[in-house]
Amino acid sequence: MITSQAPDGTAPTTPSPGPITQAVVWLVLACSRLAWPVVIIAALVSWGAAHYSVTHFAINTNTADFISARLPWRQNLLKVDKTFPERSNQIVVVVDGKTPELAEAATAQLTARMKAKPDLFQFVARPEGGDYFNRNGLLFLPTPVLKETLQGLFRAQPFLSNLSADPSLRGIADSMGFITKGVRSEAGTFDDFDRPMAALNPALEGVLAGKPVFFSWRSLVSGEAPDPRELRRFILAQPVLDYSALKPGEVPSDFIRATSRELGLTEDKGVNVRLTGPVPLADEEFSTVADGIALNSALTAFLVMFLIWRAVHSFKIVIAVALSVTVGLLVTAAVGLMMVGALNLISVAFAVLFVGIGVDFGIQFSVRYRAERYANPDFTTALTKAAIRVSRPLSLAAIATAAGFYSFLPTDYRGVSELGLIAGTGMFIAFAASITVLPALLTLIKPPPEKEPVGYLFLAPVDEFLTKHRYFVVFGTLALALAATPLLAKLRFDFNPINLRNPKVESVATLLDLMRHPDTDTNTINILAPSLDATVPLVERLEKLPVVARVTTLNSLVPPDQEEKLPLIEKAATQLGPMLDPGRRLDKPTDAEDIAGLRKAASAFTATAGDTQGKGADDARRLAKLLNALADAPAEVREAARKALLPGLDTMLDLLRQSLSAKKTTVATIPTDLTRLWVAANGSALIEVAPKGDPNDNQNLVRFSQAVQQIAPDATGEPIALQESGKTVVQAFLQAGTCAFLSIAVLLWIVLRRVSDVLMTLVPLLLAGVVTLELTVLLGLPLNFANIIALPLLLGLGVAFKIYFVMAWRAGTTHLLQSSLTRAVFFSAMTTAVAFGSLWLSNHPGTSSMGKLLALSLVCTLLAAILFQPALMGPPRHPEAAPQKEN
Repeated sequence: MITSQAPDGTAPTTPSPGPITQAVVWLVLACSRLAWPVVIIAALVSWGAAHYSVTHFAINTNTADFISARLPWRQNLLKVDKTFPERSNQIVVVVDGKTPELAEAATAQLTARMKAKPDLFQFVARPEGGDYFNRNGLLFLPTPVLKETLQGLFRAQPFLSNLSADPSLRGIADSMGFITKGVRSEAGTFDDFDRPMAALNPALEGVLAGKPVFFSWRSLVSGEAPDPRELRRFILAQPVLDYSALKPGEVPSDFIRATSRELGLTEDKGVNVRLTGPVPLADEEFSTVADGIALNSALTAFLVMFLIWRAVHSFKIVIAVALSVTVGLLVTAAVGLMMVGALNLISVAFAVLFVGIGVDFGIQFSVRYRAERYANPDFTTALTKAAIRVSRPLSLAAIATAAGFYSFLPTDYRGVSELGLIAGTGMFIAFAASITVLPALLTLIKPPPEKEPVGYLFLAPVDEFLTKHRYFVVFGTLALALAATPLLAKLRFDFNPINLRNPKVESVATLLDLMRHPDTDTNTINILAPSLDATVPLVERLEKLPVVARVTTLNSLVPPDQEEKLPLIEKAATQLGPMLDPGRRLDKPTDAEDIAGLRKAASAFTATAGDTQGKGADDARRLAKLLNALADAPAEVREAARKALLPGLDTMLDLLRQSLSAKKTTVATIPTDLTRLWVAANGSALIEVAPKGDPNDNQNLVRFSQAVQQIAPDATGEPIALQESGKTVVQAFLQAGTCAFLSIAVLLWIVLRRVSDVLMTLVPLLLAGVVTLELTVLLGLPLNFANIIALPLLLGLGVAFKIYFVMAWRAGTTHLLQSSLTRAVFFSAMTTAVAFGSLWLSNHPGTSSMGKLLALSLVCTLLAAILFQPALMGPPRHPEAAPQKEN
């Protein structure tokens, strides 16, 4: 409680102390008398707390765990994860190649290396590739497309036969020579055969120019540009996780990256290997949170220390406040880990919140002590009076702030409820440190007496303005806030947790890239069926939904219409198979033999093209020139040509051989690693449903989810999880806000015992909350899973400032802006703002948004406390007994 001199300038009016005041004063004086034992005990407790925190520190970076697992939709999600463990805790390896051949060869090599490391990977599979799909690729084509493809292979038979027997520069030159033979035999013109030349010429030019060349033989043979899906391959891996490490999947992920570099699967070689999925996302999430934390912490500590010094003008007191806050922070960290086991990406912010609010208690006590020390040079007297004055407001502020944090405990928003538990408990620890450790440290350092008043005399004109125009200030402020309320209709909540992650890290950037492609199943719904047979009627119903693009089960991996397609493939295999037999392969030619083959083909093209006009003839002469240039080039240039052309040729021929070996396929013949992704050990089968339309449009996903859930109420997956988690968070916010408001109102009534005084505390608080929400709309700052904590916190933190002013006003203090209280509140708010600002500067978008909204709410709360509230309260209730002003 804050009092001041009576009107006659005699001793200050002090009401008889209550039990809270008596207990606080006794504790402060006891710690002052036993200063050294208190400091030693505090040091030992701090060391023990720090040791426990370091040895038990853990952080859960899985944003899915933000929501309570007891909710029905979370139960459905966990049931799928439990039934299909191969689909949970995955690393998704995304392999992009400049050509289909590069993508396929790279994925095959990397998959083999990963499967050879069972100590790092429990499960490795290629969901849309590998031997099974390579062998049955032709069977999955529609019958008309299959017939056309096989006809193309028949037409290219001589070309393919020659390449298969001699996959070398000589063989390529000889194979291209079939064009000149065709022209000479009048089977066609150069224009008719132009496609292979037009494809090969740029590749040879690139080799001769020393540029990277990525040549697709599949495109040359088919005459079509590769489908984007052919340039991308996937590997699904379930890694062995080390939960004792801060990044449990770091070792398996590093193995994949190192192996990719070792195999030459790099962008300069035409391959890009990226990692995403739950494991890399979680590991890199921790790295993002930790990135820059040391620099931010150091800068924050410096600024906080500077602001404390500006508040107390004594380096000794700065050290005392800083040490007491440090003790409280270390104890809170240890207690928090004991309570929750592992921090999450929201609760890890407890440290910043503790520093911001814990320093407030230290500044309030220290500034009050300085004000009393100015009036009473004796240290013990000043300490005693300071304890008397701050005991009730500081106690009430600690309880009210804790109530704001604890309001999230009953909600299903586990991410914030754990933060509320730690930070709420931390408020009591901070309060305890400010009335035990701080007085003991002040006693030991013995700051000198104050030489001048502590308040802000320069704010006298503002005090006078608020006194004379209080109705204008009050009603004008309320009118502005009321006029802006239509903005609240545009208040937006960002349901997408991916927006809380740093889009620049590989795992998030890769996921966002996949989400931009409609053919990539990133927003599918999963349905559990008791058996594979039970999926059939469900699939039939789901496929009839207009919002569904595709329904996949294990049955989908069996090619349709095999009875019609297999004879066609078998006929092609009979005719083409012998020529593709690797046993026909000639011995590898020498460089001289390659040169001879290149010159021979060049001469044939030159002679045949002659002076013929047309694009085809021009390309033939261009090809002859390039073949001669390659023959005349240094040996290393021809070696570069071999590296650019031959590996892809080998891959294309191998895939062609596999596709011609297709056999009758049933569910029983599907490889085990693929079956495990769709049918569990207990026989349960998975149905995967993909949406039609934009898979990233929220309204589209809402319609999609609702339609699927009408058929399968227990369906789960990302679209459903996004909607349900958003509902859970909004409900948690409303529940927490109501709980915080009611608990704080009851607490204020118990202490203040006047409805009018309770309202004068709560009305500015509600005003600050409404203005904060209005400003979020104007600034384009949506609410999200992380920053929503700012609003209940505003109730707790904001009520602390309001309590300080109301209790000073009740004690008869006038000219509040000139008082030491305003100085304490201002610098408390500044230090809190700096602490929250460190969150704003975080590289983690979720943490940064939390800092932005916390800082914004703090500014609104401070302005409501120091400008609106004094005008709302007016002169003290009994002017005849009220003092004129306070130091």
